[in-house]
Amino acid sequence: MTTTTRSSAKERGNSTNEGAPPASKAEPGSKHKVEEGTKSPEPKRPKKSDEKEQKTIEETIGVSEQTKQEQQAEQQEQQEEIAKDSEKGDVAKAEKETATGDAEEPREDAKDIPSSILEKGIIYFFFRGRIGIDRPSDVDEIARSYIILRPIAKDAKLGSGPIGDAGNSRVCVVPKKVLPKTGKDRWISFVEKTGASFSELKDEFLKSNDYETKTAGTRHSPAATPVAEGVYAITSTGKDSHLAYILTLPDKLGEVQKEIGLKEKGSFIISTRNPQYEPPKNARLPKGPEYPKELLEEFRSLRWAPTQPRHLDYVNTQFLLVGESSGIAKALEQQKKDQKEGKNEPAEELEQLEEEDAQRMQDLDDDDAARIFADLQADAGHYPKLPTTF
Repeated sequence: MTTTTRSSAKERGNSTNEGAPPASKAEPGSKHKVEEGTKSPEPKRPKKSDEKEQKTIEETIGVSEQTKQEQQAEQQEQQEEIAKDSEKGDVAKAEKETATGDAEEPREDAKDIPSSILEKGIIYFFFRGRIGIDRPSDVDEIARSYIILRPIAKDAKLGSGPIGDAGNSRVCVVPKKVLPKTGKDRWISFVEKTGASFSELKDEFLKSNDYETKTAGTRHSPAATPVAEGVYAITSTGKDSHLAYILTLPDKLGEVQKEIGLKEKGSFIISTRNPQYEPPKNARLPKGPEYPKELLEEFRSLRWAPTQPRHLDYVNTQFLLVGESSGIAKALEQQKKDQKEGKNEPAEELEQLEEEDAQRMQDLDDDDAARIFADLQADAGHYPKLPTTF
């Protein structure tokens, strides 16, 4: 089904893109390209200087042939070290070039970002059908739901083009078929992948998989189906942490999105489980997260602690999602300290990010699923369409 982004985003896109080629025809992120890179380290001792110094030593004190050979060997070793440092510099440059996305650019008002926003970024919702079911006809045919978080810098805004691969995506698994809708819904979820590149997402998450079993023969695990895309913020209101989101795609919620538990603007209370305690019997994983000692100490004696973004950077982190029927109001409530310091309101921050996201996603393609997969650097032709009805 083909849908479009919100009309306001379209009007902005029509007014700002007159006389310029569409972003879909341009190189992703070329409009906001930031010069990056690192210089290779300078040699500790230039070769000409070494030769001159060596000649002076020989003329003044008459070193032996053996000493000359040792010094030449030392010079050779030094040059090899310089070459290694240069190679490391090239690697560092490549890593820096992927540290920020094509669509990210710095903001001028970074000092006004509210402290209650711990992290922000792009959020994608997917589900996977049960074994052998590529296109579920109802919720009961869904095996699991998934949330992909692609963080961006807190002081960044979104420009045009795909978000870019920073190799920092997280895949979070919601074992239930749907997302928690109210405070009575409390789902224990977990982090399946961290620091994932888009290539890893394609090879290890998005695609379908056929495998052999001794009893049932060939089994087919269907490809992941996109359900929605938008922006998110992990916020702190003191006592609790929240995962708040605003959807960009689809433009209007369909039957599928509503059945899954999505809202145009939604939020969950999110808490991280202390792995030093035994997990509930129905939520055990083969292995727990490998937290460093200092992170474990932050839990103190608490079984559950308000989620910090760094908790989600460890595979097998378990977190509790509790539905918030009131929407995002509580999650994006401005804190008194930020209000006194004249910081921006969290709600305005997330709404502005969604407007930027709507504009860039509109320019990627005419089809919602194609927009999502283009953002993830995947060929939409290999994956399911974004459904709005079962």
